[in-house]
Amino acid sequence: MSGRFEAVTTPLDGLLVLTRGKMADERGFLSRLFCEDDLAAFGWQGRVAQLNETGTTFKGTVRGMHFQCPPHAEVKLVTCTRGRILDVAVDIREDSPTFLQHFAVELSEDNACSLLIPQGFAHGFQALTDEVRMIYAHSHPHTAAAEGGLNPQDPALGIAWPLAVINLSPRDAAHPWLSPDYRGVAA
Repeated sequence: MSGRFEAVTTPLDGLLVLTRGKMADERGFLSRLFCEDDLAAFGWQGRVAQLNETGTTFKGTVRGMHFQCPPHAEVKLVTCTRGRILDVAVDIREDSPTFLQHFAVELSEDNACSLLIPQGFAHGFQALTDEVRMIYAHSHPHTAAAEGGLNPQDPALGIAWPLAVINLSPRDAAHPWLSPDYRGVAA
């Protein structure tokens, strides 16, 4: 435990599930979503360059699999503050021993977990309930010219979405399936 966060390692190097401690009493609770000092011990690099909130209306909706290419690659801290999601990260680091492997974890308002996603990973999620809210902290601002994506329904990724996939954006649906010569991104 470092400060208010406890890290659980995953089979993918650098990808961590963080459990946030809660201070609670009869009035309610406080749970720290981000602390640069605490998260540095787990691989957070530098400042929060961007903080985003998303809302997803319908369960089954899939968003992703998004990433930014170097030199605009980013570390992300993903937290679900309402509802439940299956959060998925795919290792796309070209020289990684776990290249194209994925890890999935449920994040919810009840389990107080976040996913710390290092550079070199594609990220996406499926809403498991209606009316999902999420907070994303990014170490680098969004750079449209550096964005990339994988098709979340590509069988080569092997992601078993627990619900029928609905509401896939035209942009996400247009991401091509992986070719046999896909090399990923430099880490």
